[in-house]
Amino acid sequence: MNTRIIKNIFASALMLAATANTFAQEEEMESKPKLEFSGSVDAYYRTAFNDAGDASTDPGTAFANQTGFALGMGNLIASYGTDKVGAVLDLVVGPRGEGATFSNDITDGIVNQAYIYWNVSDKTTLTMGRFNTFLGYEVIAPAANFNYSTSYLFSSGPFSHMGLKADFALSDDFSLMVGVMNPWDTNDISTTGEYSFGAQLGFYGQYLNFYYDNGKNGGLGTEIDFTGGFDLSDSFFLGINAAYDTNSTTDTGFYGVALYPQIAASDSFSIGLRGEYFAATVDGGDNYDDVTAFTLTGSYSLENFILKPELRLDSIKDGFTDSDGAASDSLASFALAAIYSF
Repeated sequence: MNTRIIKNIFASALMLAATANTFAQEEEMESKPKLEFSGSVDAYYRTAFNDAGDASTDPGTAFANQTGFALGMGNLIASYGTDKVGAVLDLVVGPRGEGATFSNDITDGIVNQAYIYWNVSDKTTLTMGRFNTFLGYEVIAPAANFNYSTSYLFSSGPFSHMGLKADFALSDDFSLMVGVMNPWDTNDISTTGEYSFGAQLGFYGQYLNFYYDNGKNGGLGTEIDFTGGFDLSDSFFLGINAAYDTNSTTDTGFYGVALYPQIAASDSFSIGLRGEYFAATVDGGDNYDDVTAFTLTGSYSLENFILKPELRLDSIKDGFTDSDGAASDSLASFALAAIYSF
């Protein structure tokens, strides 16, 4: 056989062996489990321009309700797994973490999320355990919100769920999630044999959400929620959240809408306004508490650090106490929050 032909065959065999070895190494690297950590710490100062020593100077929303200097929460998230399967453990401490987990839920307000995931295919993911809610525009972690304090809509819905959900990527622009879970805010076990159901349809960055439990044990009932937003220009974004909830068992519910216009003044500074109208059924029938709230927030970023000055005005009939101890229809407050993410 020609010596040149033998050399070519030998070289080709070496190239094939090297290529196969490279693919094997890459596959091994992809399948090797990875341990990753992330999280955040936040603290703030807040003062109310009504009587700062009165508990009624708290807005009727979750988080950022202290006066003076206060801790938000410390958040540590650990994930371990491969591109195929793995687990996430999300731990929180501090008043915000306690409020998000209802203090005595799971383990004294420490576990925010704890779930196992399985990427069945490129388009299908199964998740089982405790995970934060899919409802609403805002989230628990302050670093992921533009406004530091939260809305009435976010505060009135579920924060987390315990159950099983399936996420489907239908196309590049459409997605679907369906889930079965324990009833509202029963994140450890279901002692009554009842369950809740949820679904989310995503389309071009907009999300239509549905949640149902029968409400027999103080549950939420039925909630329909829309969350989305639009880039109106390179520097102007408008976020939207609208929801309607009704519970025929307890004759309660709520509805409302919040708009989030945000302007990026530079790469490091943005300013945004949350304007919200919220109405909640108190005793059933036509008895509503009507709330109008405006929150103006600045956001300055430096590497992983965010500084947020925030001015907030809440209006609700006889909902607050002024400096003379008399009933007041409005509450004005200011907060300065510092957030560091890692």
